[in-house]
Amino acid sequence: MPEMHFHIRWPDGSRETCYSPSLVIKDHLAVGQDYPVEEFVALTRLALGIASERVRARYGFPCGRAQAQLARIEMSARRQGPGTVHIESFEE
Repeated sequence: MPEMHFHIRWPDGSRETCYSPSLVIKDHLAVGQDYPVEEFVALTRLALGIASERVRARYGFPCGRAQAQLARIEMSARRQGPGTVHIESFEE
């Protein structure tokens, strides 16, 4: 499976590099777009869930790295104030 990283900027200006075990994240987020924090979390939850299930279908177990990445995103989102998450780039 082609894994990838996506680079984001949180409302507080901090940057984060996030992991996805598949390219499915590109179906849910777009480079250059801004997403309200809650929408960003919902979209990444959906995309990383799909990616993890693809790993399960292929290898028999879900992707722990995708689950861990989602947990980090959810934790970071709770620390943010109102605002948007900017998608800076994708890296395959």
